[in-house]
Amino acid sequence: MTEGHAGTTEPLGAGAGVGLVIVSHSRTLARAAVALAAEMLHGRHVRIEVAAGLDDTTMGTDAVSIKEAIERADGTAGVVVLMDLGSAVLSAELALDLLADQSVRSRVTLSPAPVVEGLIVAAVAAAGGANRAEVAAEARGALLGKAAHLMSPAEDSSRQPEGVTGAEIVGVFSVDNPHGLHARPAARLVGEVRRLDASVELRNLTTGSGPVPAASLSRVATLAALRGHEVEVRARGPQAQEAVDHLLTLAKRRFDEPTEMTDTEPAPASTSSLGGPLGASPGIAVGLVRKLSAVPVDLDHTRSEDPAAEWRRIVEAVAAVRREIEHRRVLTARELGADEASIFDAHLALLADAEMLAEVKGRIGTGIGAVPAWAGCLADVENQWASLPDRYLRERAADVNAVSDQVLRALTGQPAQQTMSKGVLVARDLTPAEAAGLDTDLVTGVVLAQGSPTSHAAILARARDIPLIVAAGREVLNVPDGTTIVLDGSSGELHIDPAQEVIEDFRRRAADLKERSAQQLAGAEEPAVSRDGTPVSVAANIGSVAEAKVSLATGADGAGLVRTEFLFLDRATAPDVDEQQADYAAIAEGMGGRRVTLRTLDVGGDKPLPYLPMPSEANPFLGRRGIRLSLDNRDLLRDQLIAVCRTARQFPISVMFPMVSTPGELLDARQVLTDAAGPGGLPDGLRVGMMVEVPAAALKIETFLPHLDFVSIGTNDLAQYTLAAERGNGAVAALADALDPGVLLLIDRVCRAAHGRADVAVCGETASDELAIPVLIGLGVRELSVSPHAVPRVKAALRELDVRRCTTLAQQAVTLAGADDVRKLVLAMESESVG
Repeated sequence: MTEGHAGTTEPLGAGAGVGLVIVSHSRTLARAAVALAAEMLHGRHVRIEVAAGLDDTTMGTDAVSIKEAIERADGTAGVVVLMDLGSAVLSAELALDLLADQSVRSRVTLSPAPVVEGLIVAAVAAAGGANRAEVAAEARGALLGKAAHLMSPAEDSSRQPEGVTGAEIVGVFSVDNPHGLHARPAARLVGEVRRLDASVELRNLTTGSGPVPAASLSRVATLAALRGHEVEVRARGPQAQEAVDHLLTLAKRRFDEPTEMTDTEPAPASTSSLGGPLGASPGIAVGLVRKLSAVPVDLDHTRSEDPAAEWRRIVEAVAAVRREIEHRRVLTARELGADEASIFDAHLALLADAEMLAEVKGRIGTGIGAVPAWAGCLADVENQWASLPDRYLRERAADVNAVSDQVLRALTGQPAQQTMSKGVLVARDLTPAEAAGLDTDLVTGVVLAQGSPTSHAAILARARDIPLIVAAGREVLNVPDGTTIVLDGSSGELHIDPAQEVIEDFRRRAADLKERSAQQLAGAEEPAVSRDGTPVSVAANIGSVAEAKVSLATGADGAGLVRTEFLFLDRATAPDVDEQQADYAAIAEGMGGRRVTLRTLDVGGDKPLPYLPMPSEANPFLGRRGIRLSLDNRDLLRDQLIAVCRTARQFPISVMFPMVSTPGELLDARQVLTDAAGPGGLPDGLRVGMMVEVPAAALKIETFLPHLDFVSIGTNDLAQYTLAAERGNGAVAALADALDPGVLLLIDRVCRAAHGRADVAVCGETASDELAIPVLIGLGVRELSVSPHAVPRVKAALRELDVRRCTTLAQQAVTLAGADDVRKLVLAMESESVG
């Protein structure tokens, strides 16, 4: 086996017969299919090339890679290409357009055959000397034997003739996403449809718009489906029922849109001299205006005399931009997390939009050049999106503009926006790629003429702690470079060339904030000890090696929660033991030898893994997730625990199991851990714990404690399960408040039972809430695990507390009626302390 540019090259020989190319989203699947085909050939020679996956772990297909695979497989007898579903077909068609040698293109057949069965019979036929048409025919008939064997006589007699697509399946879902079917949820919908062998259409029953093809992001957006709208799904084809069921289930999960991106509202803006800027990312910036200058793309309207060459330019530019965005997505996932990285999915979906690309190709066919054809088509799509009735959906037109500009610059070779010197960046808007790539050493703040607090650029700015103001108006673009500008990204206060006293006021505010943060950071390495001498550990919640290093720099006492999902998501196969051990060891090294708590895989139906089949669930938050799913897939859990045990023999490691509801689940998990440890037993120093997220676990905590060294309370899930209010549902999210006395009573019960027997930590968002910290400490919590950047602030807050007063406070808090009453009680205590 040798590696090729297209993925893997599998030369089963150098015969002169028909060559084969297998195109698949999964490189692992393609390799396995080739290996199986090789066993059937018994030493005979067939050229088989693989163009699968974007790399060994990332699923996807790429037209350039397929084109290169076809060229390697080509011979005098030609090539048959077998593809899996969705964008693989589109990518293969684009690959044919990329072939400069028309004689090669004339020798290629794209086969609709099933990938595995089709490859096996095609390889056998090619090895036997069959011509290209015969090989393609054999591949198409690959399933006939299986179908004849499994089909009953009644089914056989009622089988529809070839060409009939079968009954139409219809379903209806209600849009529950706070901002409707905007770019991210629509991209998820489109991506799922493209994976299924079905023709799917959508219609907005509420407005009457549609129908539109569900596989086209540009068309789905025009439905203007807002929250509460009813959307009809109509599907035909072999997987029609599966398509409808899957989309209805996805809709119930709000298309897996991250909660923090939909329900978190930025601070209200104040009026300023520009009449309407909005605060979008907190922080204060004082500096000189700096701009990113971009040379406008020259839309050459010269008529084209070679449409084929112009279309190849489009395909090559789209492929190049797709690779660039995929690279940026990977970097963003590594640095900021998977949720932030999902912002780029809408851009990738647009680049694979068959309807849109067909429109571009049609324009080129009339003699229009590549550049004006692309610009004109994308401008039409952008105008359609910009004219939608909902403001939030209109703002998603910026995604179309960003994709259009990237491809235009790839077509023309004109540079993107230039770098800048240190100061406050002022720009019309920022694409997600530009926001993710900002140099935080140079950019002290950002002011955008357009945009919104819910834009992708704003989300990324908040994730990177860059003060940001949006919707400042066109006037801000006329401010000369080098002008002094001051902004408050929390309140939306913005001043251009302000009076000296305003500058001084902002500088004092910025200096106070900076000094306070610096003092907190300077003392972050010191233990957090209350005024009356009670030590409290402050650890960090992390999900990558980079975050481990940040946590060490901000003084975290350890990693209180390592979300090991980062190793398992966005890939075609599960990581093996060696890969997991290497990453866990790298995190431990990044933490400088401080204790690291690894949470075992915590996924479910809301975030399914492609290699871990999970049936659709009406409510995945109450389904097979966390330890339940792991115990149903014990080989996967055992591999993870083997890696944990190996790491624990080198570093101080703790392991904890998520979503535990019964002692039986904990005992089963511990047995898998014992088996994974091997004959020598558990490593010295390995501590075993569990998450307390389910009310039942808190209520019967005494039954778990004999088997535990510690418990970690996940207040996010504990609150939503206790109050029957899903955090992802904007209509009831406010009810899921961890300071509700009902939740506090459960935490109180856990702390009382565990006292002297097991350590109690809190790792939810509440752990960094300065109004919640005194209550948690008063209840008996002695470890808080927070985001890395919050560690210094939380340690500073703890040092101001008197645990005896906190205990009295907590005793009062659990008797109150609601979370607001608890907050008022805490504020009253703080006022008394100041007084």
